[in-house]
Parts: sequence; C-alpha cells; structure tokens
Amino acid sequence: MVSNEKAAFNKTIVYQNLMEQLLHTNTSNGTITELKNYEESILKLDLEDKYAEPMTTIGVYIAVASLCCVLAMVVDLLRGLSRKKRLFPCKYFSVNAFSLAVIAVAMKLPVDLSGNMPGDVDQAAKLGSLAFMCTMMANLLPCLATMGSAELLTNVTALGVLVITLVVNVCIQIDTGVVGKVPTDLDSISTLLASNDISPEQLKVILDCFVYTTVAIIYVAMLLLLLIIYVCSSLAILRSKEIIESKYEQAHKATSISTNELLTVEKLQQHVSNHWIIAGSSSPQFIQACAATTAASGVICFLSVIFHLLIMIWAIPEIKPENYNSDYKWSTLVILIVQFVGVIFGTIAPVSRCFASLSFKLTFKSISNHFKVFKVEKYWTQKLYDSKEGRISLPFQSHTLKVVIKNLRNLALSICIILQVVVVVVCKIIALIFFVLTQILRCLAWPIGLIHALFCSSGKSTENLEQRKFVLQLENENELADRILNGLSKSFDQLIKKSKNNQPKNLMKLITERSTKGFQGVRKYDNTDHPDCWSLAVVTLTTIATTLPDIEKVEVKSLLKSVKEGLEYITLVEENLNATDEYKSIQKAAKTLWEEVDFHHKWLGIRLKKDIASRGSTTSQIVQLFLEKAESKKNIKEGDERTNISICANSMYRIAQTIINDKESHDKLFDELSSRIADIMAACLSNLPQVIAMKAHTRVIEKREASVKAAAQLLGETKEIIKTLQDPSRHVPHMGPDDLSFIDKWRAHFRDPESYPFLMR
Repeated sequence: MVSNEKAAFNKTIVYQNLMEQLLHTNTSNGTITELKNYEESILKLDLEDKYAEPMTTIGVYIAVASLCCVLAMVVDLLRGLSRKKRLFPCKYFSVNAFSLAVIAVAMKLPVDLSGNMPGDVDQAAKLGSLAFMCTMMANLLPCLATMGSAELLTNVTALGVLVITLVVNVCIQIDTGVVGKVPTDLDSISTLLASNDISPEQLKVILDCFVYTTVAIIYVAMLLLLLIIYVCSSLAILRSKEIIESKYEQAHKATSISTNELLTVEKLQQHVSNHWIIAGSSSPQFIQACAATTAASGVICFLSVIFHLLIMIWAIPEIKPENYNSDYKWSTLVILIVQFVGVIFGTIAPVSRCFASLSFKLTFKSISNHFKVFKVEKYWTQKLYDSKEGRISLPFQSHTLKVVIKNLRNLALSICIILQVVVVVVCKIIALIFFVLTQILRCLAWPIGLIHALFCSSGKSTENLEQRKFVLQLENENELADRILNGLSKSFDQLIKKSKNNQPKNLMKLITERSTKGFQGVRKYDNTDHPDCWSLAVVTLTTIATTLPDIEKVEVKSLLKSVKEGLEYITLVEENLNATDEYKSIQKAAKTLWEEVDFHHKWLGIRLKKDIASRGSTTSQIVQLFLEKAESKKNIKEGDERTNISICANSMYRIAQTIINDKESHDKLFDELSSRIADIMAACLSNLPQVIAMKAHTRVIEKREASVKAAAQLLGETKEIIKTLQDPSRHVPHMGPDDLSFIDKWRAHFRDPESYPFLMR
C-alpha cells in the first residue's frame, strides 16, 4: 500500500530527494528557498496524474455509449431498408430521457474543458464527436412528430440545453486552444509567418491549428442551425397534426363500411387498402420527413460527414501512440473509430430522406411549379399567430403594466414569426441547391445517377386514381398525391403477398376436414348456461384429446399445431370483440392453462402422461379421471390464481360430463373432439372480418400505421379461411354481428334460433 502511494507521488518524492541533496552542498539558501516554491506545483502535477488514471475507463464508457447510439441508428436503417421505406422512420433511435442521457455521455470529449488533447488523433476524436452529434440530430428529427405538445416541449428543451452546453464548451476550448492545438508561443509563429522562414514541422503545426479550429467553428454553426431547425419543426408539427387529424376523420367517414353487411375478402381488402393509404400519408413521421427542414438537416448531415472525412484523411498519417497521449490514452482511438462508423452509417438515413422528399416534390423540368421557395405555408407560423392573438392572465392589477407586457409579448412573437419564415425559406433554398447540384452531378457521374435512381425513382403512376382522395396532405397537390399513392399501393400489395405465405395451413386443414355444417360442435361441447369463452373451450377439449390412449403421434401433433395456430387468431377476436370484464378473467385463465398444457404437459399441476394417461387404459377412464380431478378443484375461489384454477376446473367438469353422457362418441372420441375443436375455432374465426375492419382504424395517431399494418397482415394470412367460412354451404347462423363474437350467444342460438332475428348476410 505504501509503495503504491509512493508511486502515485513519484515526481514529488524525487524532487524532495534532490532538495535534500542540495542542502548538503554549497548551494545558497536563496536558491534552495526559490526551488522549494516549486514543490507545490510538482505535487499538483502528481495529483493530476493520479486523478487522470480512470480516464481510460471513462473513454471506454464514452465508446460504449456511442456504440449504443450507432446500433440504434443502424437498426432503424435496416428496418427501413427491409420495409422499403425510403424515409426511414425512427423507432429505436428517438428523442427521450434515455437516449438524451446516452448522447450526453457520448459527447464527453467535446464537453471536457480541462482535458488536454495535444495529439492529432485527440483532435480528430474531439471534432469527430461534433460530427457524430450533427449526424444524430439529423437522424432524430422525424421522431419529433410522434410526440404530444408537452413531451415535445420537454424533449426539445432538454436537447437544446445539451446542444447549447456543447457549443459553449467548444467555443471556450477554441478560445483557450484546447481545440485546434493552438501553440503557446503565438508571437514566434507570427514572426515566422512574417519572415517566411518556416520549417516543415512548424508549417504542420500552423496548418493543424488552422484546419482544426476552422472545422470546429463550422461544426458549431451546424449544431446551432440544427437546433434552430428543431425548434422551427416543433412549432409546425403541432399545427400540421391538427390539420391531418381533421382530414383523417373526413377520409375515415368516406371509407367506412356497414357492420351489418357481409364483409367479403374483396370488401375487406378495399377497406384496409384505403386505410393503409390514409394512415401512411397521414403518418406524423412521413409528413415531417417530407418537410423542408428535414431535407435541410439531411444536407447539413451530408456536409458534416464530408468535413469529418477530410479530418480523418488529415489525421490518419498521424495515428501513432504519441499522437493520442491525452489522459484518455488509447481509448481516444476507440472513440474515434466507433463515432466515425456512426457518422458513416448514420448519414445514410438523413441523406436518403432528403433525396426521397425532394423526389416527391420536385421534378427537374418544373422546379418553379412544384417547389415554391419563397412561399411559407400557414402551418409553419399558425401556432405563433394563435399565441399572439390569445389572451394572457397576469397576476397584478396595473393596467399600464399589463399593456406594456402584452406589447412586449406581441413584439417578441412578431420577431419569432419573422425568424420562423426566414428559417423555412433558408431550409428550402438549401434543399433546392442540393437538388440542383445532385442533378448536375448525376449527368456527370453515373454513381450519383445510380443513387438518385435508387432513392428518387417514382415509378409509374397508379391506375386507381379513385383512391387519390384518401391521400392526406397539408397542401393539396395532385402530382404529389399520385406519387404517394403509387408508393403506398405498391407497399400494400407487397405486404398482402408476403402475408399470404404465412397462412395457417394446419388450421385451414383442420377446419376444412373436421368442421361440420352449421358448426354443430359449438352446441355439443357443453350443455349448461355457464359463461365461457372460445379459447378456454378449445384448450380444454385439446387437453382431453391429446391425452387419449392409442392415438397416433402424427395425429396428436397435427392437432396441436392446428390449435396453436388457431389460438393466435382466437385471441385477437377475444381481445377486440369480447373485451368485457366478465370474459377477461376467463380469457386470462385460458391463456395460463394453455401455456401449462403446451409447455409443461400438465393440467392445473396434474401431469397428463403420468397422472392421467398411465392410470386410464380406455377413453372412458381418461374422461372419468379428468372429471374427478376437475370436481376436486372446481370450488376453489380464493385469490387470483385459485380463481383461474376454479374457472379451468369448472370448464373441464362440464365438458367431461358432456362427453361421458354421449355414449355413442366413445369409440371415435378423438375424431369427435377434433370435430368439436374445429367447429368452435371456425365459429370464432367467422368474426375475423370484423376484427380486420376494426384494426384498420384507430384514433391514436401514433399507433395508426402499426394498427393498419396488423390488419393488412391478418387479412393476407386469413384470406382463404374467411372465404371458406363465408361459403353458403357452411350454413353460418343468421345472427347479428354483435352476437357472433360470443360463444354463449351461439349456444343460445342453437337452443332458440328465433331469438336472433338480425341477419349476418
């Protein structure tokens, strides 16, 4: 321990030993006294070295935080590529408390005021962090559109504080010379420049100082411009969402269908397709990604990566141990590499958004018609005008003071409106210049043309122009609507085609081969009026069927596969159409029971093979054992877990009783149970059209795209099942749509068909 302490203060101990040696020499007392004055400075240097020991670990921590941001951006990038969404919506990398905390850690290098960064690699890493921040801000911009007003204000304010802190700290470091490797002997450099007597080493120092300082200033300007774009976009997002919501309600009314009519596959596909176009064109991130501010942020991001590449080219020859000799040591190089990878991959999404949004709005032959640079749409400034015209309540009585404050407020808002208009116009000009340059380069270099063709090709215009009215826009433009409609129609057709490959084949086979006309198995499975749900009846019957002796394993496995596939869709029906308090507890019990049966081969803790199958040699004995076990558990009613046991035991007791009383079915009980299971699942799945129609529409704007996508996938997977169940030969009962979703209503219908006069078809 003592040796470690001595090692920590090695310079101080050596200095003290030298002073002791000087005391035994003829050195004057004045000299010794003057030398002793340096002891405190040497001690401080030793302390700084000691405190800097964990900086390598902190550097690794910064690299890990940066890697988290990089991975989140890459996942969003891959997700957009796999779904062919050129605007790359943000899902995993978005502005929230967690991401801001991680970004703050990743920005430790440029925020660090005290750390000396003397090497070229150190300087490149510090500037690379600024480029990485520009890239992250450009990636995060579309996610602002998914937030409410309160969340938007909180997150943009937090990001603003982070950016301003970063900018101020970098400006201080530029002034002190920490950024830019500014030498301490500036006077001698000025003399050298005046005399033209400069060695290559001295010229390298001067050039380093100029390059690093200039690039740092450019990055600071980019960060401030991106922050202004964030504020500008936030003001427009709130108003644009209100406009789109109003148009969404009108479009939804125009495409709504009657619940009393038969929802055929053709009607469902048209209905879901319309809502797909409505939801896709009204997506907050889609609208924001098409905005001029997003295009400008993509250009800024592209410029930042260009400058970072130049810095890397400048610094690569100097990647030597002596050139990253800051307190962070070798971890500086790790940070530089991780953030460089992040800048490269993170630039793809913002730049492609810029290309895509410009391709939506621009054609090279008619730029002036499609891109009105000096026209600022109302939604950019509407919130500011509303605030200006709104009343304010002040806590004091003085009329004069109220007038002064109101005038000052109006003046401030007027200035904000002017600034908002200027920012929007500047963003449009930046985007327009970028577009023109890419068109020129496209003619000169085929790789640029290839990139443009990849991101900007609009394809042929869609033939179904009747759906154009379902394309929601902030500003109505027919050509833009056609382009959006064409893209959304293609993506919908691709999703339906892809979903058809995931059809539940085992379920379809069971329903085709085992279900009966009119689904009589629904009537047979129980003879009481006890409340029940589809899933519990299926799970209970499956438990008995798979435990029966002398059944081939192939048939048992086939039944289990069919039930697994069917329960997924039954759960959807129950969650969307049976979500009442009375049935939720039964559905929860069914879900828990199925997990126990499927994963552990148990029923309420009873082992199916050892405790049931091994004790019964005939089907009657197996059913009798289930009946006895259920009777012993069906009256337990204390606590949630015991309530689940009681619900499942009661279901088993009633069904087992029904089977025992039906003596004719014992010889072929497995086939009979399979038929009842098929009938129950088929009867339940006859409600799928209602579920699909419901999922195609949701009022929550942030969940709208996901909901209609789920509806489209469900439609693609179940097309054949719906067609089969809607065949007239199936003799689906003439019941109202509200009654078809409850198994109890089906059983009541079989007892008294005249009780349900409403026709399904």
